[in-house]
Amino acid sequence: MHDVVIVGAGPAGVAAAYLCHRSGLSYILLEQGKTVFQGIANTYPEGKNVYPSKPKENPEPFLVEELRPPDKPVAVEKYVQYVQHFVQHENLNVKTEITFEDLREGRDHLTVQTSQGAFKGRKVILAFGSSIPRELSVYGDAKMVAKSLDDPRKYVGARTLVIGGGNTAADVIISILKAKREANDTHSVYWAHVAQKFDVNKETAQRLGEEILLGGNIRLLPGAVPRIGEVDEEGVDRLVLRINEFRQSDGIEIYHAMSFPMKNVIACIGSQGPLPIFDKIGVQTIACAEGVCTVAKEGDRLILLTSEYESTRKGVYVIGGAISPSFMKISAGSIQEEKHPNLIYTAINDAHHVVEAIKRKFS
Repeated sequence: MHDVVIVGAGPAGVAAAYLCHRSGLSYILLEQGKTVFQGIANTYPEGKNVYPSKPKENPEPFLVEELRPPDKPVAVEKYVQYVQHFVQHENLNVKTEITFEDLREGRDHLTVQTSQGAFKGRKVILAFGSSIPRELSVYGDAKMVAKSLDDPRKYVGARTLVIGGGNTAADVIISILKAKREANDTHSVYWAHVAQKFDVNKETAQRLGEEILLGGNIRLLPGAVPRIGEVDEEGVDRLVLRINEFRQSDGIEIYHAMSFPMKNVIACIGSQGPLPIFDKIGVQTIACAEGVCTVAKEGDRLILLTSEYESTRKGVYVIGGAISPSFMKISAGSIQEEKHPNLIYTAINDAHHVVEAIKRKFS
């Protein structure tokens, strides 16, 4: 039994864990990735600078100074490395490569169900951010298809398939092309997207062009659709990619297809917000009505929270990117939209306010 179970080791989750640690609360921090700040490492482009940005209208300083990005901007890799060292130095209680599955009510506690068993806590802080990877929804997806790139060198010597049409997919391809070039590997990298057009920003396109000019072997597959996988005669899980699909009037479909070993497939197909998780665990959201919401769009569903970031499920708090760009705040008997910028600053300060609120309830 822990005082607090924290789900998600981004800025909000790490800050909450550190504050619990410093305050003497028993806690555990659960992270789906291989290390803390995995979400930032996955979603920030390589080499992008990190700034100590804060909203102009907010007078609060960074309330956990130890996790504030430096005044002189540094590349995201350096900031992530600093945080990882900080977590190690403080000996924070972190469990990685563990997936959140459900949240259940106990008699005097909450139980967080995960891929590695159950964790009980008197309070639960959901700090999993907004970058929850979408699934391909094909055979073998959960276990075999990567959502991020750990080491591009493991794709040297193999034809690799990258799925997705945006900057994240392009960044992954650039990393693999560079690793292949350094190893004198001429095997192609196939880039597939369900749409006919790939959509990357100017900077990413320029870096990709440089790799191609240096000899990068890339094959574009626009309009390619991942279909149910297969197991070949050697027992290898493979992903089938349909190309040039034709539907005849007699109901017969004709298509060209390519098949890749799942271990050589990287899916960069974007992320979804936390709404499916909120629905599953019974946390209430409210649909924006015209004239009520100024940040969110009409019809968008926003989570309902108290001023202490407690949800409609007692003892469950939600902080960080999961509630950006706005949420519905219960205040003085009324409900109003509250802006919530998706910044490292906001996430860290959320954690401070929530841990202070939990301490008050325990005292």
